[in-house]
Amino acid sequence: MLAFLFKRTQLPRWTRHFPTWFSPLLMCFRHQSQRLWAPTYVQGLCSAAHRKSMQPLADQVAPGTYDQIQHFITDSPWSIQGLERIVADRAQHLLGGKNAVLIIDDTCLTKFGSSSVGVGRQYSGQAGKITNCQCLVSVTLARDEIPIPLRLKLFLPSEWSANTDRCARAGVPVEHPLQSTKWEIALREIDDLQGTVHYGMVLADAGYGISTRFRRALTQRGLRWSVGTVKTQHVYPPNVRLIPIPKHFRGRPPRHPTPSEETETIESVLSREPWRRVMWRQGTKGPLIGTFAAKYVRLADGNENARGPHLPGEGAWVIGEQRAQGEKKYYICNLPPGTAFEHLIQVTKQRWACELGHRELKQEVGLDHFEGRSWQGLHHHAVLCLIALLFLQWLRLSQLDGLFGETVPAIRREIAGDHPRRFRTQLRYCPSCTALFSGP
Repeated sequence: MLAFLFKRTQLPRWTRHFPTWFSPLLMCFRHQSQRLWAPTYVQGLCSAAHRKSMQPLADQVAPGTYDQIQHFITDSPWSIQGLERIVADRAQHLLGGKNAVLIIDDTCLTKFGSSSVGVGRQYSGQAGKITNCQCLVSVTLARDEIPIPLRLKLFLPSEWSANTDRCARAGVPVEHPLQSTKWEIALREIDDLQGTVHYGMVLADAGYGISTRFRRALTQRGLRWSVGTVKTQHVYPPNVRLIPIPKHFRGRPPRHPTPSEETETIESVLSREPWRRVMWRQGTKGPLIGTFAAKYVRLADGNENARGPHLPGEGAWVIGEQRAQGEKKYYICNLPPGTAFEHLIQVTKQRWACELGHRELKQEVGLDHFEGRSWQGLHHHAVLCLIALLFLQWLRLSQLDGLFGETVPAIRREIAGDHPRRFRTQLRYCPSCTALFSGP
């Protein structure tokens, strides 16, 4: 035992913490071989390997074991639900609270060919154009400019969702709702996180915010939200009222009451408002300042009347942003009418944190390096990427044993330099309880 403790102290400083940190996750794996390859794979994702696809990852942390790692990721039947719950619980302890935000977005993985599950011609924000890619709906918890991605779920475009045989060949579960839109996938994840993760606001871009049903669903769940929208979104003045249908009406009576005011577009409403410069974030090179305008209105997203325009819906803020290149962006936020202007802007602009999370998932732990084609393999890889990034964020926030990196890339480079090839030989399992520990 003394020899074991001595050898434990000789390990690289960060690996002394990894066995204890990872041990609760082992309970999500039924077989001992899975409990061996799961931490090995996560360490490979955190390693110095230039590419985190299975072959170079295996060469980095466990040479000669490519077949075993491939089987663990693509064929071994283990569930991701338990791992997702632990990721959410730990993210809650690190960042959760009323000042945190839950960010809904999607990230695309560029692909060649048409055999990988969910691949199709779709818009990719990373490429800035329509290209051949897979699209993953992401849910990210963020606070104080620190993001922790919680969920990554594949969206199936119409050429897949309408072809059940093709989905079956790619291993899409029979219970998965094939016709799900991105916002429906996001709502299911929000519901699943209910009670585990606590936050003050839900944020999303215009791809989700233009959906009236998505906004209504968030409101019905008692959530505050700020989402992107388009300049042609119609709104009413906040004092609009409905003129009741008269009892005696000559001709066919109308089915809906008539609004007392006409609708206008967000662009038109905000063109009459003063635009102010607001600091919305303290950047590494100084404060980030933008030009914004805001107005409290009633959204034209109620029932559709006989003439076509929708009746007044819930009250909300409409916000405009003037960017440096002359481009304007628009947002809708359901915070109360008395909310301070600066708070509106600062909350709305927190959505940028998910872009940082996506970049770290891809550049630091290799989310987009996966080369498999199946539904199961992609989601296995994705959830282990979430775990790897969570571990790096935990090290960054804890600053254990003299770790001094202030960013995830800095932390990953720092720990990857600590004997990256020793991971495989230093991790062992207790023969009686299968707990992960460090030893000879």
